[in-house]
Amino acid sequence: MNEVAPTGVLHIGINLGNPVIAQRSPEGDEPLGIGAALGRAFANQLGLPYRFRTWDTAGKMADAAQRHEWDVAFLAVDPARAADIDFTAPYVHIEGTCMVRQDSPAISLADLDQPGNRIAVALKSAYDLFLSRDVRHATLIREPDSDAAFDAFLSRRLEAVAGIRQPLEAAAQAQPGLRVLAQSFMTIRQAAGVPKGRTKARQLLAQFIEDSKRNGLVARALADSGVGPVTIAPPASDPALNH
Repeated sequence: MNEVAPTGVLHIGINLGNPVIAQRSPEGDEPLGIGAALGRAFANQLGLPYRFRTWDTAGKMADAAQRHEWDVAFLAVDPARAADIDFTAPYVHIEGTCMVRQDSPAISLADLDQPGNRIAVALKSAYDLFLSRDVRHATLIREPDSDAAFDAFLSRRLEAVAGIRQPLEAAAQAQPGLRVLAQSFMTIRQAAGVPKGRTKARQLLAQFIEDSKRNGLVARALADSGVGPVTIAPPASDPALNH
């Protein structure tokens, strides 16, 4: 287990900036949500003590892989992160989309990707990384986190804010005059990962993720978290339970 938890304690990285995957505990102790449930179950399966490490954005947590500040973490697969993280296959798929004002004519990202348009995003989020490669004409306004991106969208009257569908839809319901595009511009593949080069650890984690999809742990953890409909990823197509 030296490769899985070099200190003897499994440090579990949790991104509290993604409310579909993790939520803060009202009591202020261990985080809630599917990420925490999977991390805890993995530690218990291996007979390891564990400790949660939390970040407010996925970008900060991904950067922490270089410093080995966590042993296993739950975040979206992206080529830009693969330089420092070895990923499992995904366990859930969530949607990346945009919020606009009710009077906006946009129905898709292509409508928003026009000169002069500004789209707020959370810095180094999965959708920021995707849009950085995909957007050609609009300007991305990068903010420290999702809340700051939403605030910039409102206060600066930007044309759109990108994010995860569920929290954007909750915000649209709470604030009249806003709507979420029905079309998603990306599928965010939420997976687990280990710092680059921990081959055995990644193999154990990948098998655990597949077992958790198959035995219902992923479905139960999603139901317990109450985050609404989320798509469970299909089984990995082997060998090595692909990335």
